Amino acid sequence: MESIALEFRNVSKLYETTAGEERRALSGVSFSIPAGSSCALVGRSGSGKSTLLHLAAAIDVPTEGKVLIQNQDISLLSERDRTLLRRNHIGLVFQFFYLLPHLSVWENIVLPELIAGLREREYRDRAEELLNGVGLLDRAGDDAEKLSGGEMQRIAICRAFMRRPSLILADEPTGNLDDRTAQSVMRLMLELVSKEKGTLLFVTHSLEIAGLADATWSLHSGVLTYL
Repeated sequence: MESIALEFRNVSKLYETTAGEERRALSGVSFSIPAGSSCALVGRSGSGKSTLLHLAAAIDVPTEGKVLIQNQDISLLSERDRTLLRRNHIGLVFQFFYLLPHLSVWENIVLPELIAGLREREYRDRAEELLNGVGLLDRAGDDAEKLSGGEMQRIAICRAFMRRPSLILADEPTGNLDDRTAQSVMRLMLELVSKEKGTLLFVTHSLEIAGLADATWSLHSGVLTYL
C-alpha cells in the first residue's frame, strides 16, 4: 500500500479582515503526496501558496477540511504537539536563507540540534556528511555572511535536512538566485530528497524549476489545479 506523506482533504482557509469581513485564502483543496515524491506548486502572488505551505508545516490549521501529516490530523493536535511534529519530521527551506550572519557555517547548520539540546558527538557525523554532500565542508568555519547566494542556500538546505525530516517544504528556494545557480541548487535538493527517501513540496514562480519535480500543481485564487 502506497504511503502518503502529506494529504489535504477538502481544505479551506478563511481569514478575517480588519473590516471584519472574511477572506478565503484556500477553497476546497484536496491532494495527496506519496512518500518519496516531489511536487511543485506554482501561482501568482496572493493565490494562496503561502497559506498552503503554512498548513502543510502545521504552523496553522484549516478552517474547514483536514490536513494529515504522517496520517495525523493536525487539527486534533495541541500547539505543542504540532511544534514537535514540525521540529522532528518537517524541514523548511526559504527564499531568503535566514542564516545568522554572525555565526559560522557549521553553527548555522547544527542550530536545530543545539535547540533540541543534543551534544556535538550526536550530530557531528551528520553535519559533516551534509556539508560534504553540498561541497562546502571546507567552509565549515567561515562566517555565513562570507558565502555567495548559492552557497547560502546550500547551507540552508543542509540545516533543513539535519534531523532527517520525512517532509521538506520549500518556499521559493531559488527565488534569489540566478538561473544557472537556481538549477544547480534545485537539482541538489532533489538529489538529497531522493537519497534520504524524503518527500518534497516546493513553491516556485519558475515553470522551468517546477518541471524538475515529479508533479506540478497550480493555485489560482485559492483553487488547486493539476498541470
